[in-house]
Amino acid sequence: MQNIGEMFSLEGKIAAVIGGTGVLGGEFCRALAGAGAAVAILGRSEARAQALAEEMRAAGQTCFPVPLDATNKEQLVGAYESIENVLGDVDILVNASGVNSTTPFLEIEEAEWQQILDTNLRTTFLACQVFGEKMIDTGRGGSIINISSASSGPPLSKVFVYGVSKAGLNNLTQYLAREFAPYGVRVNAIAPGFFPAEQNRKILSRDRVDAILGHTPMKRLGNPSELAGTLIWLASEHASGFVTGAIVRVDGGFSAMTI
Repeated sequence: MQNIGEMFSLEGKIAAVIGGTGVLGGEFCRALAGAGAAVAILGRSEARAQALAEEMRAAGQTCFPVPLDATNKEQLVGAYESIENVLGDVDILVNASGVNSTTPFLEIEEAEWQQILDTNLRTTFLACQVFGEKMIDTGRGGSIINISSASSGPPLSKVFVYGVSKAGLNNLTQYLAREFAPYGVRVNAIAPGFFPAEQNRKILSRDRVDAILGHTPMKRLGNPSELAGTLIWLASEHASGFVTGAIVRVDGGFSAMTI
């Protein structure tokens, strides 16, 4: 039997985290680097990417900040080429871009609808095309991990477009798991429950938090670090080599509750 430490080690692997400058994305970058991977931090904010890179380097971790607009395919292609030149071919892709809104359904403007779908779903579609094709072409396989949400189904109140985008992401994940499996590329998703982060702070009013906790058997919100174990498991070909097309819920039991 393989040593447990080796099973979850990502030594020698190259990971790219799109949305790596966010609260959850930053935790993903730290977790992957902590498991031994060299990590590319991809996000809109160059300042945040640089700040996280400085923190990680101070901890002795290998990382590379890459500012970009992930809704732009040309920028994604350029980002991959930059990562390849500095770190090498990407083995692990994490799609963690996300934006939210509380606008009631009948008041949603087309521009808002499109912005949320572009950020949450289009970025994942384009990144899976760009990075997935490279994983196939190198013949090394790889792991793609998409970040879904408890709102992906059954639907939640107040996050209409966000929920639609995450439901689409679940479907995309399972389609790509089928498409990419013959090439050794696994595609899975993590569906977090409620973790305080930038995109959901505006909807976490006291009343809403009380409602969430009343529907969560563990009676608390999640800590971003509590997603790390699932992330490393899905990233490691030794630990989850026969897992693809899975939507793994990390939600304190939220999805298990009915009445």
